[in-house]
Amino acid sequence: MDTKEKHVRENESSAKREVREAQDRIVPDQADRLEIEGEDRKRDGRGRVNRLWLWLGVLVLVFILLYWLFTIGVFGDLQSWFNG
Repeated sequence: MDTKEKHVRENESSAKREVREAQDRIVPDQADRLEIEGEDRKRDGRGRVNRLWLWLGVLVLVFILLYWLFTIGVFGDLQSWFNG
């Protein structure tokens, strides 16, 4: 093996090493980016769930209020509290 072949092999291996190092640098950056995107999605999802629970609570309170008003009317009619 002459020196020229040796230098070509060294250059190829150094090029492969550089590519490998570049890929190693890319992967953590991508992982960090994915982690940040996941946290953002989780935060958005929590906001949506919180809004759904809020609206469910409002609907339940409205239902309780209407039921309470209806039962007052029914019991008032049964005990003749109301004229009419």
